[in-house]
Amino acid sequence: MKLPLLPCALLLLATAPSPGPWPTAGAQESCSQRCGDPGGQCSCHPTCSGLGTCCSDLRDFCLEVVPHSGSMMGGKDFVVQHLKWSSPTTSVICRFKESVQTLGHVDSFGRVHCVSPLLYETGRIPFTLSMDNGRSFPRSGTWLAVHPSKVSETEKSQLVNETHWQYYGTTGVGGNLSLTWNVSALPTNSVTIELWGYEETGKPYSEEWTAKWSYLYSLATKVPNSGSFTFIPQPAPQQYQRWEVGALRIVSSKHYEGERDVQALWSNEHALAWHLGDDFRADPVAWARTQCLNWEELEDQLPKFLEELPDCPCTLAQARADSGRFHTDYGCDIEHGSVCTYHPGAVHCVRSVQASLQYASGQQCCYTEEGTQLLTADSTSGSTPDRGHDWGAPPFRAPPRVPGLSHWLYDVISFYHCCLWAPECPRYMLRRPSSDCRHYQPPRLASAFGDPHFVTFDGTNFTFNGRGEYVLLEAALTNLRVQVRAQPRTTLEGIQDRGTGLTAVAVQEGNSDVVEVRLAGETGVLQVLLNQEVLSFAEQKWMDLKGMFLSVASGDSVSIMLSSGAGLEVSIQGPFLSVAILLPEKFLNHTQGLFGTLNDNPTDDFTLRNGQVLPPTATSRELFRFGADWAVENASSLLTYDSRLLVNNFLYRPKHDPTFQPLFPEEVTPSPSQATEAAKLCGDNHFCSFDVAATGNLSVGNATRLAYQLHQNRVQSLQPVVSCGWLAPPHNGLKEGIRYLKGSTVYFHCNNGYSLVGAEASTCLADGSWSRPTPTCQPGQSHTVLLSIVFGGLAVVAVVALIYMLLQRRKSNMAMWTSQP
Repeated sequence: MKLPLLPCALLLLATAPSPGPWPTAGAQESCSQRCGDPGGQCSCHPTCSGLGTCCSDLRDFCLEVVPHSGSMMGGKDFVVQHLKWSSPTTSVICRFKESVQTLGHVDSFGRVHCVSPLLYETGRIPFTLSMDNGRSFPRSGTWLAVHPSKVSETEKSQLVNETHWQYYGTTGVGGNLSLTWNVSALPTNSVTIELWGYEETGKPYSEEWTAKWSYLYSLATKVPNSGSFTFIPQPAPQQYQRWEVGALRIVSSKHYEGERDVQALWSNEHALAWHLGDDFRADPVAWARTQCLNWEELEDQLPKFLEELPDCPCTLAQARADSGRFHTDYGCDIEHGSVCTYHPGAVHCVRSVQASLQYASGQQCCYTEEGTQLLTADSTSGSTPDRGHDWGAPPFRAPPRVPGLSHWLYDVISFYHCCLWAPECPRYMLRRPSSDCRHYQPPRLASAFGDPHFVTFDGTNFTFNGRGEYVLLEAALTNLRVQVRAQPRTTLEGIQDRGTGLTAVAVQEGNSDVVEVRLAGETGVLQVLLNQEVLSFAEQKWMDLKGMFLSVASGDSVSIMLSSGAGLEVSIQGPFLSVAILLPEKFLNHTQGLFGTLNDNPTDDFTLRNGQVLPPTATSRELFRFGADWAVENASSLLTYDSRLLVNNFLYRPKHDPTFQPLFPEEVTPSPSQATEAAKLCGDNHFCSFDVAATGNLSVGNATRLAYQLHQNRVQSLQPVVSCGWLAPPHNGLKEGIRYLKGSTVYFHCNNGYSLVGAEASTCLADGSWSRPTPTCQPGQSHTVLLSIVFGGLAVVAVVALIYMLLQRRKSNMAMWTSQP
């Protein structure tokens, strides 16, 4: 049983009959080794600032750092805020995850610095700080380690023309290579440029399977920190040639070569074609073909991972709407110009968000401009699944779960061997075939928006504008809980509406982190809290959290992707929040709350906690009772109470305010002018019309109209699609058409010298079968050749007949001429 999530002090307040004594702000008790603790004479919990209960030394021991994130490759210098050290010292040690230590320092301004270490994982990494050379670590904070591809380009060194680096030594590719970097990011006069190699050793899928970065050698030492370096690559010594994936690291020349965990700038990881040996340069195709065949042999010995991957969505619209299970592949993004280097012909690709359970593999799905899925069976541009998920998989650190790098070793470098450096791509595609969508099931969608209005998973819609905190969704299947806070809008004149709207949403699944998205105070700015602590997205828009991923696409929209495949989309729509929840099919018959019972039966969506079911014809007042019945209980609340206002209004008070009298739909009596304006704006959208009447504000109604329109568009995008599956071309022939959905037709043709036996076309039927099987192409004269012979023969006969007739006529004419006088 999970312990209640409220801080202990707040739980005491919640159970007290009247407001009890608050912890004393600035009390003498220290936060040393107490960060996150709400108890005692004063608090060291993140909520203490808003409540005014913090210990006076909170900022000295519960550390804030700037910057707070960087590449998992390490080497990022960060400064501890609010902590001043009176004298320089060499005794600063920063310890990450209780195991990895780096040396820090105190600068001339008394600021304490740490350097992030080389890690094999992404996410929030706890660290502690010692100022006495490791004798004690009383201070603590959090560092965000980021996937290398998600780090800003300004934080990395740049391989000029990266393709040139990765094809170096192949036919026609040679000459100089250049590297550039931001001089200000590495404050030193001279630098050393090093090559590091990545490998994974030991028996695959055993406890001995380990990941390791190794310093190999330096390209240059003590070169000026000018921001650029150019060189002509030489083949690496034999002992280093087994490394084919690696990265360059630039460090200050004051460090010895290969010194770990010092301030540095890393390049992207890449294929090390430029450092391979003379045998590669002498015949790169033969060398790559040998590597491809070796990979093929190894791959056939490894466990089969394809069976546990999810099927791809059938259409681009489905792929973009199924945001709980699939997310944009940054290597092919329609929002950023569709630069699809490895998938020409595609405009957008997505990856499965979660790695597969047993083998930590990943799915990829790519689509054309028409929304058709691209398959490797039709084109090398098709999407390919990954033995190692590009984003890694918890608990990370060990193969094949290392973010980015395991994927490089098992999926990317082999693509170079087979497809880019040698013409052996069919071997690769045979072992990395695209998934079709015959078994894909779109998620179910429910939404809440406006004043607030609810559309359940089974399509029932209703309005419930209570004031309080409510259970939007509970699912015992994964212990998924989603809770919301609803508050009335206050007008500029200080008058409260008789309607309410959602101002906060909190979610937890199993023992995952708790994430809350809320409107911050009166500013209306979207604020995200992790375990009751406000997050900053100034540096990163994506976070790997415990049991979920979090993405902030813009300042007014947050996506939460849970390990079960469930997804939440929270955005600002007008003065309130809009919430959409997507659930995979496995949640069928496992939900309750305001979003109803997901079972394809809308008649039981109004089910109370005690199991009583209100009829679909329930009045608005009966539905108000239904909503009130799903009020949150204090002991199980996921929501944060970090201000006196929230504590007094939602922690002390009943979770459903019985004194609040909302406006019911039957009470709406708009003025004639208001009715005219509402009809013009809303049309037949009754949600929009109600909100205009309830608030007297057209902009609120318009926000509701747009939110409902967005819900309807998502529903349309997620409609099930019938797929008949891939249809093969005939042997010794070809086909026209790569779309295999209901109503699509594929046409067949034979190569010259072959005749088509069977249907010339096949259509995908509504039952998921093809109307005709693939025909065969038999050796012999093709129809075209036969027709040419027939018509050619007829033409010859016609010409001969014509000549004969002309000759006969001429002969007759001559006879007539000779008989005349």
